[in-house]
Amino acid sequence: MATFTKETYTARRRALSSSITEGGILLFLGNEESGMNYEDNTYTFRQDSTFLYFFGLDQASLAAVIDLDEGREIIFGNELTIDDIVWMGTLPTLKENAAQVGVSETMPLSSLSGYLGRAAASGRKIHFLPPYRPEHTLKLSEWLGLHPAAVKGGASTDFIKGVVNLRNHKTEEEIVEIERAVDISAEMHLQMYRMIRPGMTEKEVDAAVTAIALSQGAGISFPVIATINGQTLHNHIHPNTLKEGQMFLLDAGAETESHYCGDLSSTAPVGKRFTPQQRVIYDICLAGHQAAVKMLRPGTPFRDIHLHAASVISEGLKSIGLMKGDPVEAAHAGAHALFFPCGLGHMMGLDVHDMENLGEVWVGYDGQPKSTLFGIKSLRLARPLEPGFVLTIEPGIYFIPELIDLWRSENRFSEFLCWDEIERFRDFGGLRNEEDYLITPDGARRLGKYIPTTIDEVEALRS
Repeated sequence: MATFTKETYTARRRALSSSITEGGILLFLGNEESGMNYEDNTYTFRQDSTFLYFFGLDQASLAAVIDLDEGREIIFGNELTIDDIVWMGTLPTLKENAAQVGVSETMPLSSLSGYLGRAAASGRKIHFLPPYRPEHTLKLSEWLGLHPAAVKGGASTDFIKGVVNLRNHKTEEEIVEIERAVDISAEMHLQMYRMIRPGMTEKEVDAAVTAIALSQGAGISFPVIATINGQTLHNHIHPNTLKEGQMFLLDAGAETESHYCGDLSSTAPVGKRFTPQQRVIYDICLAGHQAAVKMLRPGTPFRDIHLHAASVISEGLKSIGLMKGDPVEAAHAGAHALFFPCGLGHMMGLDVHDMENLGEVWVGYDGQPKSTLFGIKSLRLARPLEPGFVLTIEPGIYFIPELIDLWRSENRFSEFLCWDEIERFRDFGGLRNEEDYLITPDGARRLGKYIPTTIDEVEALRS
């Protein structure tokens, strides 16, 4: 069953078609089942997000075309055989499913190769998006006569830009779906606040928050990060036992049945209270977070918001002796990246990092070049904000011993960094909080149920 009405999908395809001036064929590849350790034991199926956005059908082994020259929309797939029905039961036919999303023409999947071959032979342009699965690369290589290594580079820039310009702007019906995902995500984090205690394992927290998502008919939008080692930014392993005096970082989000995502992070003391050192760093990070939120409005470049948050964090670290010099200059030079080496946030929607497979240069930079500066180069979103954008705000402060050792050995940013004082925090770990925001015509709105952010709020849940 499609998430939205057929009128929604028809309007999306019409808008995309009108944005492509070159003509030709737009090719959409749905995903296939993928075996974990043998063919019939598969990973959980996840449909390609762009296919979902324009064609709405959440089933495996489909493809589609929009033939711009002939004005045709076709979904390619196979009808169920009796063997399929024995294992899966009676399901709607491909034609019935296509009708739900406003497509009247269907063809067997085996006919797609010939359809594309005839179009290419007549000199027509076949537009495709950058593949991110090996089987898509191989199919495109075979169908279009490209060497596999050349497939990704042959993706259509016009097609990418057309998709990005639509999917970047969330409609009201999409916001409803995203907000439900964020609400479930918030319940996952509230469960963490209530349950963690010394002697518990990271695996127990992972299991409990995942169960929250599953119990509400959702899944997880990315592998759960549940760790006492918050300085490891994407820590997906959970072998540790929690101890008094440590902090616990949870980065987790739900993905609803419609495949819209939530993405939240929270940090809490394993015991009842933060230590004095943890309180100071937590409040500095929170100040950067709040400063970023205050700047969210249409027209403001997100890169400026990132640098402002980095400046606020640098100012806070200067106040406790870890940095020196002008905080704004430190942030623009990249000195802050010793503590904040990642981006402030990213787009979110049908993908938790929305459309990352289409390229950050278009999704987050509107075609402008990315910085090569450490820290800034990890910023996935830099472009001026527009109404309808949905994004995360997630500054962090991390003490990464290996990075500290490298930069100190190189005497990097000695005009901004106080190395002897930094050594006192060497084993601190890391922390961040994360919220999801919608850019509105006159500002921004936080999405979903509120989860604690201040120290008093967090500790109130821990008592």
